[in-house]
Amino acid sequence: MDSIQQNPEAISYLNQKEAAEIDEILMGPLGFSVDQLMELAGLSVAAAIAEVYRPSEYSRVLTICGPGNNGGDGLVAARHLYHFGYKPFICYPKRTAKPLYDGLVTQLESMSVPFLSLEDLPKDLSDSFDILVDAIFGFSFHGSPRPPFDDLIQRLVALKINGDTHQKSPAIISIDIPSGWHVEEGDLSGEGIKPDMLVSLTAPKLCAKRFSGSHHFLGGRFVPPSIRNKFNLQLPAYPGTSMCVRIGKPPKIDISSLRENYISPALLEEEVVADPFDQFQKWFDDAMAAGLKEPNAMALSTTGKDGKPSSRIVLLKGVDKDGFVWYTNYEGRKGQQIAENPHAALLFYWDDLNRQVRIEGPVQKVSDEESEQYFHSRPRGSQIGAIVSQQSTVIPGRHVLLDEYKQLEAKYSDGSVIPKPKYWGGYRLKPEMFEFWQGQKSRLHDRLCYILETVDGKTAWRIERLAP
Repeated sequence: MDSIQQNPEAISYLNQKEAAEIDEILMGPLGFSVDQLMELAGLSVAAAIAEVYRPSEYSRVLTICGPGNNGGDGLVAARHLYHFGYKPFICYPKRTAKPLYDGLVTQLESMSVPFLSLEDLPKDLSDSFDILVDAIFGFSFHGSPRPPFDDLIQRLVALKINGDTHQKSPAIISIDIPSGWHVEEGDLSGEGIKPDMLVSLTAPKLCAKRFSGSHHFLGGRFVPPSIRNKFNLQLPAYPGTSMCVRIGKPPKIDISSLRENYISPALLEEEVVADPFDQFQKWFDDAMAAGLKEPNAMALSTTGKDGKPSSRIVLLKGVDKDGFVWYTNYEGRKGQQIAENPHAALLFYWDDLNRQVRIEGPVQKVSDEESEQYFHSRPRGSQIGAIVSQQSTVIPGRHVLLDEYKQLEAKYSDGSVIPKPKYWGGYRLKPEMFEFWQGQKSRLHDRLCYILETVDGKTAWRIERLAP
């Protein structure tokens, strides 16, 4: 085992003997079963793919499975990719006759995932697939690949040799070891698979040092402390609840090349609600149902008398036919700008739904009663924080905030009512304009604008379509 300094931490690399020994311990005294480890490994692979390749642009995934555990990891990954919104296909020419593998095949067949024979595979894989998952051989493989896998490996190799003849060559993802590589020394001939992504499992193998693709991830979030200590493993921390973690820096990207070709249902005039408040509530409910993080987050843009705009993210805390409500410090920059120019713009952006909503209108403070009621509904820590922060003022350091917070925390530790500061409260924007935006292919986005107008003394909303 060896370690090298990755940015920002040292990562351990396993040789073949150590990798096999770790598996024996996991499935022996530590009580893991093969199917447990396979499930976690396959989920890690699918999560890593989803981190980089969105199904809107890389939907067709061919997983080429070998006869061993690496092939099983590929079958599990394909099942998860199906649920992530991809269109998986399987090539599994040498099936393993064991209940575990039979069950994985049955699960995929029950979802109508196609299994392609060698004869069914197109000669040029780049025409039919966006992602090719190499799940042929793992770290236990010895010797030279035999038919039919030798030919399949050569097809993957040829894609990178001939990739310049295609507008977009499929991304190749190898599970744990690029098939055909030496576990410790890598691509000995220099003519092996050149994957775009390598998903190492448990810990990277020594050959991963010679991986030169764009994306290296570690998966298999199941290594217990006893194994870390026994093998002195230095592994990166997994972020949050993620099943994979990137090793090394992501590749440098030309910002001008970043683009998303949105795929969404059309937003048509005859299908939206006549009242924009009701249409907003419908879309907000969709964002909630989609499980988006903080769907009530909105960009608030304000301008003072100097005409210089400023924006920041705030949280929507109430909406009804009277307007959109948020709470803040009245003496901060946005409060000062609203005092000078009581008009503002709101922007909601719901990335996973390809939607945004713009709202414009005059702003006024909510009643003291509303502010008082909301203030005392907040966690006590947030109430103290509102007193501590003299928003937008310059302070000598974070310690000033923490010191005052501790003092107030002690003062109100008896559970007594924390008084709302006079400089803290809510604002309400009363909309005069809504725009509902739905991303579409080729930048031909849908934009429906609701304009409040007065006709014969009566106010009503007029819907207009705007060019994207």
